Amino acid sequence: MAPLPQQVTHLLVAWGGGDQAARDELMPLVYEELRRLAHQCMSRERPGHTLQTSALVNEAYLRLVDQKNVRWQDRAHFFGIAARLMWQVLVDYARKRRYAKRGGDARRVPLDEAMIVSEERAADVVALDDALKSLAEIDPRQSQIVELRFFGGLSIEETAEVLAVSPGTVMRDWTLAKAWLRRAVTS
Repeated sequence: MAPLPQQVTHLLVAWGGGDQAARDELMPLVYEELRRLAHQCMSRERPGHTLQTSALVNEAYLRLVDQKNVRWQDRAHFFGIAARLMWQVLVDYARKRRYAKRGGDARRVPLDEAMIVSEERAADVVALDDALKSLAEIDPRQSQIVELRFFGGLSIEETAEVLAVSPGTVMRDWTLAKAWLRRAVTS
């Protein structure tokens, strides 16, 4: 049986207030959803990727418990942060492998429309991460929306809730961010 959103939110607030027992009680309740997020992230990776879904969940979990001074708002906020951390694990992993494999010279590969807006595999997480970092310097909210929607699988409404903006704002920024990323990666 899935945990109630209020139960998860209550535990997140308690954990944010320093209650480590709440954190320990929370993790078994959210583990399956974290696995779903990890599976979604991994489905965009190349076939034969050496990082397994369970390893991605474990690494993200370690990064989640290391978070200091986080005021968890609700479950959508928590899963948004978890998705961002999973993405960062994949980027770190890709950078490490690319640098080792290519003698330290990361190669950029163009990012096409399908990588941004579809469920197909992402060809190059390093190039996308570089583009997202550039976007974050120009418009941090648009970068967050891409992370939450594309990598975290959050809906327009969930993304709006996490960022405390209207769904219309999310839709507008999502459209602009996709266009900006497409231009940044293909130029």
